[in-house]
Amino acid sequence: TLRARARVNGRCPSLVRCAVRRLSAAMALLRGRLPFLRPLASAAAATQAGGVEALRARLAEEDLTVQDFVRGGGAGGGDYALKAPKLRERRRVPMPSWLKQDLVPGGDNYVGIKTKLRSLGLSTVCEEARCPNIGECWGGKNDAPATATIMLMGDTCTRACRFCAVKTANAPPPLDAEEPRKVADAVAEWGIGYVVLTSVDRDDLPDHGAAHIAETVRELKRAAPELLVEVLAPDFGGDLGRVTQVATSGLDVHAHNMETVERLTPGVRDRRAGYAQSLRVLEHAKESGTALTKTSFMLGLGERPEEVEQALRDCRSAGVDVVTFGQYMRPTKGHIPILEYITPEAFDMWKERADELGFAYSAAGPMVRSSYRAGEFYLEGLLKKRRQGEQAIAVAQ
Repeated sequence: TLRARARVNGRCPSLVRCAVRRLSAAMALLRGRLPFLRPLASAAAATQAGGVEALRARLAEEDLTVQDFVRGGGAGGGDYALKAPKLRERRRVPMPSWLKQDLVPGGDNYVGIKTKLRSLGLSTVCEEARCPNIGECWGGKNDAPATATIMLMGDTCTRACRFCAVKTANAPPPLDAEEPRKVADAVAEWGIGYVVLTSVDRDDLPDHGAAHIAETVRELKRAAPELLVEVLAPDFGGDLGRVTQVATSGLDVHAHNMETVERLTPGVRDRRAGYAQSLRVLEHAKESGTALTKTSFMLGLGERPEEVEQALRDCRSAGVDVVTFGQYMRPTKGHIPILEYITPEAFDMWKERADELGFAYSAAGPMVRSSYRAGEFYLEGLLKKRRQGEQAIAVAQ
């Protein structure tokens, strides 16, 4: 390149040779090839060796192990997490065994639910968010009735959280006015006692879709008064009046996900969401008379144990009754990467900690999601007991 420029500029070739020599000398210097750098390199190596010996001596003297230097080491009897491989290494590093699913979606129940949803034009978070438990829920495995978590107000969200696989747009299609009735028809056909509704965010609507969600709950209750309804609701832009509108619609569980710890929230969630705002939503839902409030966290995004602990305390202070923890799984290469795979032992530790803090119910595990079947069974029993207790008090009075 230098010779070509010299010919173009008409410069002396000797100047070019001088420049090349200087460039070669600089490269050799950077690579540590000059003779006078060899003593320095030897001294650095000696210092490094001395540091290693000093560390070994300290380990022997204080009876420490490698686990004492691992973040969260020893939680639940094992490592806290395994570092996730970088994208370019992903083909060579296998996924941890505890994240491998044997259940392949299929069967009569799976096909029946999918056909019914398509015929009514309904969306589910199971498909849109690529939930790994879709085979278990739709297939009705483990003696559980087949069901799906219905996603209201379409399949397109106005927000763009960096972890979520749901489609985004500033102006999604208009709402389907018949959707509340269609949802009630689908749930009635499934014949279940507990249903979970969720929704996309609709910041393009004046009420953020609160009236639509509330109407769907009322339709479900009219069709099946004994049905227990859980709503995983958005934050409605922080409008607490809209939160009240949904919380008083007749639902039994008002859920809103915190998603991650406070420090990571700005980089993980959409800019219109917020850690403090979500806490206010959960607290207000409880104050509005909701029987149970619920939230969920993803782990594996680089959160620190002390931050998770603080998030649990914040949720408990806001009156949250139920909390779940699951492993974050990257939907596509365009989403925020996984930093670590949290071990099952660490998840067990967080469940124990949540129980110690006084949550009515907690679920934690690599494959646990906010709408998790095992949790639904427990909450169904808990709500029915509360209902029976209220009825007994009313009869006594």
